[in-house]
Amino acid sequence: MSIRLDQTVPFGRWLGEYELMFSLSASDRQRRILDCAAGPASFNAELTADGGTVCSFDPLYQFPGDEIQRQFFHKLDQVIDQIRATPEHWVWRYHRNPDELRQHRIGVMERFLADYRTGQGTDRYVCGALPTLPFEPDQFDLALSSHFLFLYSDHFSQAFHLESIRAMTRVASEVRIFPLIALRAERSQHLEPVCERLQRDGYRVSIEPVGYELQRGGHDMLRVYRP
Repeated sequence: MSIRLDQTVPFGRWLGEYELMFSLSASDRQRRILDCAAGPASFNAELTADGGTVCSFDPLYQFPGDEIQRQFFHKLDQVIDQIRATPEHWVWRYHRNPDELRQHRIGVMERFLADYRTGQGTDRYVCGALPTLPFEPDQFDLALSSHFLFLYSDHFSQAFHLESIRAMTRVASEVRIFPLIALRAERSQHLEPVCERLQRDGYRVSIEPVGYELQRGGHDMLRVYRP
């Protein structure tokens, strides 16, 4: 098993990682983007500073920045130690080694906190949890979900995944999800049945390779368009 966790971990990623994980083009960066289960990613801060429009959505935003930071550091070394103990499950290209990964995650947290402390409670940081999205139909052009759906497949049911994806396609015409492997470093057991059900219901579904891989084998994203 690659990582053992009892709950989701408040880790975030840079804009550069998002661009690779989701194959974001220059035109994608101009779209209205919803980031579901965004956690303490600096994606919102960075893209907003560059003129983009992003709404980050996560139950973590019930907490002030100092508490999010506390939760992050409480889990950080536990996760990094497990990564060091399972070298066969990791690919060191974007990050060169566990120490650099640790420093990158701290840098992301710092960038997130600087933005969150002024943005909390605004329409850029919205507190809530999938599958309930408090947004209007077509309020966004693109919905993203990084390192939550499918990653925590042993914690959340197939029905939860299906309901969450349908909710995301209600508020955005296109959904992209990365990665498609679970914490045990194997393809999620929910992926195939969820895709089959969506296709039967008229959704357009594709699995596409992307230019990012940290967990070995985690180099694909799911793209879904509603009927």
